[in-house]
Amino acid sequence: MIIVNIDVMLAKRKMSVGELADRVGFTMANVSLLKNGKIKALKLSTLDKLCQILNCQPGDLLEFVPGAEDSGEDDHV
Repeated sequence: MIIVNIDVMLAKRKMSVGELADRVGFTMANVSLLKNGKIKALKLSTLDKLCQILNCQPGDLLEFVPGAEDSGEDDHV
């Protein structure tokens, strides 16, 4: 399972969820889904925007955890 560690990067950058939503052009609901790992897919263009704004690498945001359970959600951003 892939874990999204966006909350870690937000804390490191001292950035709020609202500020990230504004800068990326997402709704707060979509950032919340992303932050809470409730998505099934992530567009590369979205990952690119996040990395640009948070000044990080994709591996800073995404982590593979072997054997972790999938939530079964079908949402994507």
